[in-house]
Amino acid sequence: MYKQYSVKDTVRIPSEYFDRDLNDVLKEIVARNYEGVIDKDMGLIVSVFNIKPSGDGMIYPGDPAIHHNIEFDALTFIPQVNEIINGEVTELVEFGAFIRMGPMDGLVHVSQITDDFIFFDKKNQMFNSKKSSIVLKKGDEVFAKVSTVSIKTNVKDSKIALTMRPEGLGKLEWAKAKLSKPAGKFGGSRNKKSKSSSAAGEKKKPQKAKK
Repeated sequence: MYKQYSVKDTVRIPSEYFDRDLNDVLKEIVARNYEGVIDKDMGLIVSVFNIKPSGDGMIYPGDPAIHHNIEFDALTFIPQVNEIINGEVTELVEFGAFIRMGPMDGLVHVSQITDDFIFFDKKNQMFNSKKSSIVLKKGDEVFAKVSTVSIKTNVKDSKIALTMRPEGLGKLEWAKAKLSKPAGKFGGSRNKKSKSSSAAGEKKKPQKAKK
């Protein structure tokens, strides 16, 4: 989900920054250019750090700026299909629940919240189950599995589908409630012999021949 990359690039420093400390200027420009940007290979760039200039800057004719080669580290976020995530319910709508997982949100469709039949209580802004005590509301902490990922050029247009139907996912208390249920009993005894089998095991007495 989170990864760290080492990046090399060249940044342009306009002339209005010339009177400031180079390291402070690089931090400001690199953060503005990279943080919050989605790269097709790295994913969403969450933070940049360890920014260092590499060599002297270059000035090109007709451009009142210095061009610096730099190296820096980038912390990125990109969800993987089948990955288990831990997040918070940020919004509930009739068709599902939005889950905040780090810097991005994913959607759990209503059909993927639980195996139970649930309905949306619009007045109280929560999902309820008719068969059990399952309740899902804003602010709940949940576990979910990433089903599909569609990363676009920005966060708003990117889509992440989640599911909480597999065993052990959803709210932690749901799993605890299932574990606390008494184990079911087998119907009848498996060790009892049937009458036919018992009869078959008995030795028959020899009969006297008729005269």
